[in-house]
Amino acid sequence: MSDEDITLTAGDAEVTVQPGNGGRVGGLRIGGVELLRQGERFGCFPMVPWCGRIRDGRFLDGAEVRQLPLNAPPHAIHGTVRDRVWRTARTSADEAVLTCELVDPWPHKGLVTQIVALTEDTLTLTMSVETYDSSFPAQIGWHPWFNRNLGGQDVTLDFDPAWQEERGDDHLPTGNRLAPEPGPWDDCFGMPGGVEATLTWPGQLELKVTSGEEWVVVYDEQQEAVCVEPQTGPPNGLNTLPHLVTPLEPLEAATTWSWRRL
Repeated sequence: MSDEDITLTAGDAEVTVQPGNGGRVGGLRIGGVELLRQGERFGCFPMVPWCGRIRDGRFLDGAEVRQLPLNAPPHAIHGTVRDRVWRTARTSADEAVLTCELVDPWPHKGLVTQIVALTEDTLTLTMSVETYDSSFPAQIGWHPWFNRNLGGQDVTLDFDPAWQEERGDDHLPTGNRLAPEPGPWDDCFGMPGGVEATLTWPGQLELKVTSGEEWVVVYDEQQEAVCVEPQTGPPNGLNTLPHLVTPLEPLEAATTWSWRRL
């Protein structure tokens, strides 16, 4: 199937999926109001096979140190698949299934599958990473850019993490855990019971971001948008908290956005 944009609809909700632009969700409109920041780099993109920054672009792969391109010098950031053209495996009125091969500069062969499923009041994103042969460390995450303003008051964010990862001068976790501090943030938080964060545009809409994963990065240092990023491990996690993908054990994760009008 082609890599042209896909439109999903359910009730008054409409989603644009962009296989040709990194497999991202390019738009989410509720009653005609766009919730995601628009632009080629924005929307909501999948982060695979790692999330956030990898220190100096290096990670330990078994006994071998691998070097990745430094696309956010001095680090590598947000994986490789957001720069790839994905394949559309199948679509229906309210669901799209996309796949993307892991290729160079990632040193192992693998397959990423993402399912985008829409209902009248939820959007669920499910992703898996499989390997055909050799095992490798990996992470899964999503990087949505929610519009700060929908034409009324600015959004507020409510979440209750158990801790905040201390951020060093290099923007990476130091390994120390802190009591959560007030924003603005470009920070990783731990939520052992699962990610739950509520974005509220007063008088307009409430949207909950949930995931069974226990890590979330919040980035709200830009004026236009607020990012709430569920992921399977912290930044630099290929080095500090690797999850091994094996031929028998893929890595799987999901996040759901649910909304209601106010």
